[in-house]
Amino acid sequence: MSIPFLGEIRMFSFGFVPKGWARCDGQLLSINQNQALFSILGTNYGGNGIANFALPDLRGRMPMHNVQPGATGGAAHITLTTAQVPQHGHTVYAANQVNPTDLRSTSPSGNYLDSIPAGGANIYHGFDGSAALHPDTVGNAGSSAPHENRQPYAPSLFCIALSGIFPSRN
Repeated sequence: MSIPFLGEIRMFSFGFVPKGWARCDGQLLSINQNQALFSILGTNYGGNGIANFALPDLRGRMPMHNVQPGATGGAAHITLTTAQVPQHGHTVYAANQVNPTDLRSTSPSGNYLDSIPAGGANIYHGFDGSAALHPDTVGNAGSSAPHENRQPYAPSLFCIALSGIFPSRN
């Protein structure tokens, strides 16, 4: 393996951190013991800049190019809003029995459509506003619980070089 640049981040397929590297897990390092690495990273990823600085934290994150170093974005979990749900319909259920004494009613005012019994004359049924609707009638549904918002993934270990060639800026 070639000598890495100081501060270079590599992805490893094995489950341990190689010698001379550190896991990209946001840990704090002493500036006094890592002056060259601090001169490259500064406090972009955290730390107080006096006694310590933080390494990048790539746990559960995807590295991105053309973004300010240390910036983060996205969300591991989101709760959908109505605007994010595709347009769809729901089935509406109404009463399923007709009162035979109301079969002569012909006025739809204040009434609702009902099923017609065999040989029935009218299709309107009186409604006083106190009838219970079918339990599956359209109403609120769901619990507003967030769901995981993650693309398919394969685990890898991101590590940063603690020693190596100091990168030239030009």
